[in-house]
Amino acid sequence: MMEFFGEFLGTMILILLGNGVVANVNLDKTHSFGGGWIVITFGWSMAVYVAVLVSGDMSGAHLNPAVTLGLAFSGLFGWFKVAPFIIAQIAGAMAGAMLVYLFFRHHFNITAVPGSKKACFCTAPAIRKIGNNLFSEIVGTFVLILAVLLITLPQLDYHAVSGQKVGMGSLGALPVALVVFSIGLSLGGTTGYAINPARDLGPRIVHTLLPLPNKDDNDWKYAWVPVVGPVIGAAIAAFVYFLIKCVCV
Repeated sequence: MMEFFGEFLGTMILILLGNGVVANVNLDKTHSFGGGWIVITFGWSMAVYVAVLVSGDMSGAHLNPAVTLGLAFSGLFGWFKVAPFIIAQIAGAMAGAMLVYLFFRHHFNITAVPGSKKACFCTAPAIRKIGNNLFSEIVGTFVLILAVLLITLPQLDYHAVSGQKVGMGSLGALPVALVVFSIGLSLGGTTGYAINPARDLGPRIVHTLLPLPNKDDNDWKYAWVPVVGPVIGAAIAAFVYFLIKCVCV
């Protein structure tokens, strides 16, 4: 139970701080209104850093179904835990999104641009070309998961040690935060770099349910892209990791 609670808590903090920086930049009359893309990408990377610190000892800090699946595809994580971890991640993402709404509720109420409000919950493509949007999510997630798997590579000899948890928490928080920062700066501008199905799906559900004034369309026609793309990216990363491991052994 502690592992699943760790995933819930870590993902909740990830979304609270990650979508929180988007709200700080997008919503009217915040002190950081208009802070721009650099502030958002740096804030998201620091959100990853804090979330991994909080949940790493409890669950390994996957915080992302793509990470969980990438580790499972690679044989580093038991498949029997995959579904409970993903459920905990989505629930944590929903809780984090609700906290963002409660924290910024007065700013949500006075913000007139619907898209600015929705961006505080879920991603959207800058140019809607579904094939390209899917490709963006696949490539961004591939980079994330391959980096996670390769950083764990030197630890593979110790996977049988009692109590060892494999995930982002076992890497140390800073390397993963820097990877996310790099992805956001270099690849994030096309789709908002969800690279995490729970990060997009959980808050999108909350956005659908909340009684926001002048609310934008929830765009469920697009919602499958930031779910399916990261799963494909994780599978490709696991395959490349397998090839690298074969060469190294």
